Amino acid sequence: MSETQAWGFTDDRGARPGAARVPRRVVAYVRAGAALYDLGVTPVAVYGSGHDGDVYDPAKAGVLEAVGVPYLGPGRGLDEAVLRELRPDLVVDVTYDGKSPYALDAAFVERLGVPLVVLSVGGGPDLPGLLDRFAALAAGLRVVGPAAAGAGPAPEAVRSVVVGSEAVGPEIVTPVTVSPAVGPGQGAALAEFEAAEAALREAAARSGLGVLALSGAGPDQVHLARPRAWPELAWLAGLGVRLLDPGPGPGANWLTTGWEHAAGLRPDLVLFDNRDHATPPYALPGGVRLAPWNPETPPSAAAYARFFRDLAEALAP
Repeated sequence: MSETQAWGFTDDRGARPGAARVPRRVVAYVRAGAALYDLGVTPVAVYGSGHDGDVYDPAKAGVLEAVGVPYLGPGRGLDEAVLRELRPDLVVDVTYDGKSPYALDAAFVERLGVPLVVLSVGGGPDLPGLLDRFAALAAGLRVVGPAAAGAGPAPEAVRSVVVGSEAVGPEIVTPVTVSPAVGPGQGAALAEFEAAEAALREAAARSGLGVLALSGAGPDQVHLARPRAWPELAWLAGLGVRLLDPGPGPGANWLTTGWEHAAGLRPDLVLFDNRDHATPPYALPGGVRLAPWNPETPPSAAAYARFFRDLAEALAP
């Protein structure tokens, strides 16, 4: 960070965007924006991915629509003039490959002359590490105070922004109190996250149900999630949830196959993708329990606490 920059952040591409002052007007990919809202920073607008349409997907919107955060449509179709009118001083996106933003083109943001922060949501950090990165970014954006940052209720202190001896969190003029830890931070939200983990661990131990996570792609095709490829699914397995692996085949995150293959795995509980572009579960054995799953759950302790609680209830006898 140069002497002229009052704010900077090392993102998960290894890029180091900075600004002369702490950004106050954040435009974000909807998943990132929902997480930032949970962490005390309200975006001035959010945009979707190539899967999204011209209106909010209810599964992705969280409370953003209810609190009046505008939705701009898919990121790769953003109108540059409309975005300039919003006067953003930071854009936040996510990445699955650690290289490129998922929902818009980096060159588009460069033309705007606005810093771009991209945070990894797959293929790298475990779930607590993923949550810590979003919490660290929010901490750096809240140093001007919730009102100036356009924030919702001010959350409490954030955990870990230091990994080993290398600082990976926000570089800011005003210091933020942090402490090394594994997991998301935020006082009450962290306590609820940990309580939800405990409830889920107990429910999983009692039920022993086989759980299959999937995304419907029509009456003849389904994408079956590979648990180790998804930070939240891998974390569920660590809590004792018996997740079913779809088996060998192409695809790093999903095995794309027919519904008969899903049925052949004999799941007791199916976590089905409830985003708008996914189709409902089709040919599955009778008696299979169903529970919604948003593969783009906002990366915040509060959002995952809700998901864990709902899954614990679905696993209960």
